[in-house]
Amino acid sequence: MTGNAQIVGVAMTPFSKPSAGEIYYDIGARAAQAVLKDAGLDYGDVQRAYVGYMYGDTCSGQRALYELALSGIPIINVNNACATGSTALYLARQAVETGVADCILALGFEQMVPGALGAVFNDRPSAMEKFLETVTALQGHEVSGVPTAALFGAAAHDHMAKYGTKPEAFAQIAVKARRHAHRNPNAVFRDELTLEQVMESPMVYAPLTRYQCCPPTTGAAAAVVCSERFARKHGLAGVEILAQAMTTDLPGVFDAKSGMSLVGYEMAAKAARSVYEASGVDVADIDVVELHDCFTANELVAYEALGLTAPGTAEKFIADGDNTYGGKYVTNPSGGLLSKGHPIGATGLAQCAELVWQLRGDAGARQVKGARIALQHNLGIGGACVVTLYGNA
Repeated sequence: MTGNAQIVGVAMTPFSKPSAGEIYYDIGARAAQAVLKDAGLDYGDVQRAYVGYMYGDTCSGQRALYELALSGIPIINVNNACATGSTALYLARQAVETGVADCILALGFEQMVPGALGAVFNDRPSAMEKFLETVTALQGHEVSGVPTAALFGAAAHDHMAKYGTKPEAFAQIAVKARRHAHRNPNAVFRDELTLEQVMESPMVYAPLTRYQCCPPTTGAAAAVVCSERFARKHGLAGVEILAQAMTTDLPGVFDAKSGMSLVGYEMAAKAARSVYEASGVDVADIDVVELHDCFTANELVAYEALGLTAPGTAEKFIADGDNTYGGKYVTNPSGGLLSKGHPIGATGLAQCAELVWQLRGDAGARQVKGARIALQHNLGIGGACVVTLYGNA
């Protein structure tokens, strides 16, 4: 082991609607060039790359990075559902800390199509099959419409039944997301919303309305991860990965009769405990959080899974303003997936970029004053969860 990995550069492209017609290798190359410029390095300094995307052919990572150069380095393509970007970062961090390489590029991109996510391969069983069978049994009827909305809608129903949570609590998260995104030039949706607008938007899967569901977007993001010795040699200032954990679903997820379990509550809780224990950081010391708000229900559930507030108290946590500026934890200062959009392969690395900017004091109008410790949560149904804790090196 060579010590904690450093992130010495981050970048992301402004996310765009699929109708803008951006091409994956163009945005991937732009993010890669931008992150190297941010780090003050050349592509020749990179010893290997992990490239994440969900929708694309084999070797799409090579196609994007070949726009920079053909350097002969290992390029490893990564697909791990919505946690793809953070999985690329996880592999890069792991390789640096075990001495495999001293300078690694983690890149994620996605070229998406309009509308809800759907199956690409219809000639074989879906990896989501058991999850959809379980949510069908939970809800007592066949899933119709958007399958992912049904899963997170079931999580919302679960929380409401257990703790009496009102639909307005979920909707308030969307209001907060747009308020934060108003300060973020990289977000697709920057217009603020009222609670009434959120509640009255078309219902997707009760209690989740359209404004409580993240939109598909196209975009790319990247990070340069290096060892302490590489950073010292090149005079680079970095943000340290204090701890990181990846989890998959735990026993009982398909028979626990819990909507929250189906969308990764236990995965997130286990990963969070792991990073707190490994780092020695108390959750109360965290200043800023980027968490996976693909639906408002997931943000609310994640508050409790990550230990930001006790089980059953998320509604009060929101009402008290403890999830925003002036509260206990500023969550999703970027506007989150709800406002930036969710280009799947890029999402985890875009979260990383936001947190690194926050810790460097480079977040502009959305800067969290005095941010020292940052927490990231990136979830993929199917399943994978990556939780990362960052601090200034």
